[in-house]
Amino acid sequence: MSLVPKREYVVLLLGDVAVFTVSLWATLALRYLEVPSADLFWLHLTPFSILFAAWAVVFFLAGLYGRHTRLFRSRLAATIFYTQVINVGLAALFFFSIPAFGLAPKTILLLYLIVSFGLVFLWRVALYPHVRSRRRLKGVLIASGPDAHALAEEVASDARFPFAFEYVIDTAHAPSHEVIQQACRVAEEDDVTFLVVDFSDKAVSAALPIIYDAAFHKHRFALLDAASLYEEVFEREPLSLIQYEWVLGNVSASRVYDVVKRLLDIACAGVGALVSLVFYPFIMLAIKLDDGGDIFIVQQRVGRFQKPIHIVKFRSMSGNDEGDYGNSGKSKLKVTRVGYWLRTLRLDEFPQLWNVLRGDLSLVGPRPELPVLAAQYSARIPYYNARYLIAPGLTGWAQVRHDRDPHHGTDMVETKTKLSYDLYYLAHRSLLLDLFIMLQTVRIFVTARGS
Repeated sequence: MSLVPKREYVVLLLGDVAVFTVSLWATLALRYLEVPSADLFWLHLTPFSILFAAWAVVFFLAGLYGRHTRLFRSRLAATIFYTQVINVGLAALFFFSIPAFGLAPKTILLLYLIVSFGLVFLWRVALYPHVRSRRRLKGVLIASGPDAHALAEEVASDARFPFAFEYVIDTAHAPSHEVIQQACRVAEEDDVTFLVVDFSDKAVSAALPIIYDAAFHKHRFALLDAASLYEEVFEREPLSLIQYEWVLGNVSASRVYDVVKRLLDIACAGVGALVSLVFYPFIMLAIKLDDGGDIFIVQQRVGRFQKPIHIVKFRSMSGNDEGDYGNSGKSKLKVTRVGYWLRTLRLDEFPQLWNVLRGDLSLVGPRPELPVLAAQYSARIPYYNARYLIAPGLTGWAQVRHDRDPHHGTDMVETKTKLSYDLYYLAHRSLLLDLFIMLQTVRIFVTARGS
């Protein structure tokens, strides 16, 4: 049983295409100040249908078909507006490049930007929430720890979820017999349809036989793992709710996947490395003119199975960051003027494409860490070494999902959060997920986010 339905993404896509079509009709009506004829509408709909597919891809890259968290919804208006500006720009380029359609709709495109922004925003904000069922399943959460609390708070504060916790039982503050009593009482209530528990909790283990007996007398009831539901809600792993058995159980991957991924790494990195050579002279000249220092830096990082690897980057700081930050926990090096733009545009990482060809890195995987920092994190963060079971990457699930990744400093709290995303990738890695991460990396590259 999944409490986070996937069909909502299909509904969003179909709704967006419908809004694109309605926006075109409304734009033609405004442009000619009359109801557009069928011939006029179909004349424009034929080429615009091709654009609708491209626009849906842009929406995907913008994250409009991802999890609509509260933070994401707070930025929804700006995201839709900038996305539609890009879409209209693509449309202008499309009609300029393909004159066979006989259209050069400059005024129409300008009107379409205004109309479509308003209608897409209306659909996403005002209409879509009412399309979904307002009936929320009632359940009970029995668990403890920071991740269990975060799950309870997220569900309670966001009405987008089609379920709610009627009760939350914190096993850390309730004796075993009280957990059993409360669990049985709520399991027998007619309107409670699911129970979310931490199966590794001793108090839950003691109550399970009685919970089973009480629950299976109900017409509809589901018993869910708290870690699995947390994973569905946050798209990362709850470090306080998993055990070493979980890590060992998610190590293996398809041999076919490993081989195909390596072939794709070689093909994509090979093309990228050759194309990037065009930019090398300009980057090298800019670095030299800026402060006259070294053009490249070589850093040792921790690779797969904790083997040392050496990566090459264009220098973007006043020196080579080796991770020795002292008591302050922060690097004393400064980003140079040219380095700022290299990092913003990700040009400083071009030489790492050669590391991908050598097999030191993959295109997608956990970020390779400096040995000094890796030793600190391994000693203080449980399951940290699980990252080394797969090859590190130029980009990864943590890089596209975690905005507060510690750069040039030591941060245990944020590194734990980053690890929770790395473990999610370890458990769910596939070619489809790798493709999604690479597309999201393109979006981050275009928007210069997180530099």
